[in-house]
Amino acid sequence: MTEISIENLFIILFILLLLSAFLSGSETSLMSVNRYKLKHRFKQGEKSAEKVNFLVSNPDKTLGLILLLNNFVNILASAISTLIAVQLYGQAGVAISVFALTIVILIFAEVTPKTFAALYPDKIAYPISWIFYPLMRVFYPLVVVINFMSKILLRIFGIRSDYENQELLTKDEIKLIVKESSERIPKSHEEMIVNMLDLEKVKIEDAMIPRSELIAVDIELDIEDITKSILNCRHTRIPIYEREFNKLLGFLHKRKIIEMLVDGKITKEKIINNINPPYFIPEDTSLTSQLIEFKKERKRIGFVVDEYGDVKGVVTLDDILEEIVGNYTDINKDDGISKLNDKIYLIEGTVQIREINKKLNWKIPENFAKTINGYILESLENIPPKGVIFERNGYSYEIIEVSNNFVKHVKVTKK
Repeated sequence: MTEISIENLFIILFILLLLSAFLSGSETSLMSVNRYKLKHRFKQGEKSAEKVNFLVSNPDKTLGLILLLNNFVNILASAISTLIAVQLYGQAGVAISVFALTIVILIFAEVTPKTFAALYPDKIAYPISWIFYPLMRVFYPLVVVINFMSKILLRIFGIRSDYENQELLTKDEIKLIVKESSERIPKSHEEMIVNMLDLEKVKIEDAMIPRSELIAVDIELDIEDITKSILNCRHTRIPIYEREFNKLLGFLHKRKIIEMLVDGKITKEKIINNINPPYFIPEDTSLTSQLIEFKKERKRIGFVVDEYGDVKGVVTLDDILEEIVGNYTDINKDDGISKLNDKIYLIEGTVQIREINKKLNWKIPENFAKTINGYILESLENIPPKGVIFERNGYSYEIIEVSNNFVKHVKVTKK
């Protein structure tokens, strides 16, 4: 039936099975290679990374080449095994060949090499690229024809085969990658990266110091009262206004006051001459945009204004940086949240709901109001007296202290 001895047929079959295993593993490794490590190595100019990048960037052609070779090898192996089986068992050998070769290819040429390649894709993909890159050049015309015919068939069934970039990640996916890499990234670094990704969602009004908490000085006061207010202020930059807060003159740095004291006397004229002009920021500006603007304008502080031009508060560069790295300006600063037990907390009315959710991992709705006082007023639609208790969205609220139409303290219990 054949001039080739049965021993040589077994050798050829063994070589074909090895080739089939190699091609199967190569396919899996190239399709499973880490894209981000590949891009890093490619940008560093590695030759093997250039070849892998070419193969991965053209998956239709790469798969076409591998499947072309793999199918050729498997079909040839089937023919060889049939010759062997017929020589050994006669016509019954055909059925034996089909069954035996299916098991052998499935285990040794498909499952095992593909599993191994999936476990170590990077270790396999880069070395084999030196083989498949030149093979792609050799078989390129045939691969193009095969892919063209495949696209024609797909279009007949209304399927477009244009390759779309699947490597673009959303912010949530990037955060998941960062959190999944926690063994390699320190916890503090992980938090900073996640906070940086969330910075675009946070508006200036969420991070600003509210107007009610600002210490400002009216330039129309007596110079003695102005001097006393400035010297008693613990902030380095003091807002100066004329008669009403919306008529801002700007910021006065305390360093200038020290220079005035050294020169001999503090006067209104000297104060006005040393005021830095006000820098205004719309309240709906994102922290990411404002961080860029602070850098561009060489500013560290600005007044936050609403759509009517009224001043709502002040935001500083430190406030934005603390959104990324956490509180660093005053490690003993009270955040207004006191723990009573595992599920009960005493919270000041000025604390933002976003900060509560962030610190306690709660899910109090943030679309009603910014602060917990505003949330209570929106929920009850009135100013509650002390002792009022109500429940909403899985949390119980007990009003502890009310002053000047403002809920100063509330006890919140997570149900």
